Amino acid sequence: MTYIGIDISKATFVAAFPHGKGYRTETFQNNAKGIRKFISKLDHAIHHCVMEATGNYCFLLLYLLDKTGIRASLINPKKIKNYSRVMMSVTKTDSKDACLIADFGERFKPEPYKFPSEQIMLLKQKKTVLRQLQKQLTATKNLLSSLEPLPVKDKKCLNSLKQTITFLEKQIKYMQQEMETVVTDVFDKQLKLLTSIKGIGVTLATALIIATGGFTYFENAKQLSRFIGICPTIEQSGTSINIRGHINRNGDETLRSMLYVAAWSASQHNKACKECYQRLRGKGKSGKVAMIAVANKLVRQAFAVVTSNKSYIDGFVSTKPDSAL
Repeated sequence: MTYIGIDISKATFVAAFPHGKGYRTETFQNNAKGIRKFISKLDHAIHHCVMEATGNYCFLLLYLLDKTGIRASLINPKKIKNYSRVMMSVTKTDSKDACLIADFGERFKPEPYKFPSEQIMLLKQKKTVLRQLQKQLTATKNLLSSLEPLPVKDKKCLNSLKQTITFLEKQIKYMQQEMETVVTDVFDKQLKLLTSIKGIGVTLATALIIATGGFTYFENAKQLSRFIGICPTIEQSGTSINIRGHINRNGDETLRSMLYVAAWSASQHNKACKECYQRLRGKGKSGKVAMIAVANKLVRQAFAVVTSNKSYIDGFVSTKPDSAL
């Protein structure tokens, strides 16, 4: 397999092709015409493209590569950054980055990117817009609150802010309804399974479906927990260092926060989560550590009900079959 490294920006992307003992680079426009020109130079039987996850700028290229049948991998930028440090690279240009990404692909042979369904792509866009609208609403409300104590108030400014708040609230409600409609139409079964778990509501269930591509991206719950960023880190070296540290925090911050909030409810009403919380608190663990453990248990429960296609039964205890039988 021949690996092509790609460094993407908004308007262009640089591709590094193997050439002799090194690489040659070529720049293409990051639009449909430029991407088709790039694809015309590839052979789907031998070429594998590797690129960093750079927001939305890489997805048109990924989409057209997928439609053409050419393998492509999307790499966490942190991996490329750390690889650059390992290789002691002192020069950072688009061409050098493309060569570095190609070398990373050649050494580590990353798995091909699993392109999400169109429904998941639409849901991700709606989720992004909804999050931004909520941030704007909070900022506008804070601005209005800061103006109200002033002795001399500009009524036009206050009215403008109030109208903006009303508009944002309507748009947020509309976008939430749109997301619920898509999830109900396409992922109705998964939504019902997830919301059968005490502690997981429609909003969190929808976020989990989006993050997992309808639970198709991960093979087990541990992979999902690591992706979300709620797995504890461990530092061990010789006899002097042996630390079980904080969570890794590598994933979606919003989803991680939603799980943490849901864990509070689950620790009170979900029997397995409540037992987990009380057990850890009884061992002297802090409330925050115990709550993170509950959030992890919620993830495991969510993964279990979807993969088994069975609704959650509160207090259910699995029994292993007798090996003697």
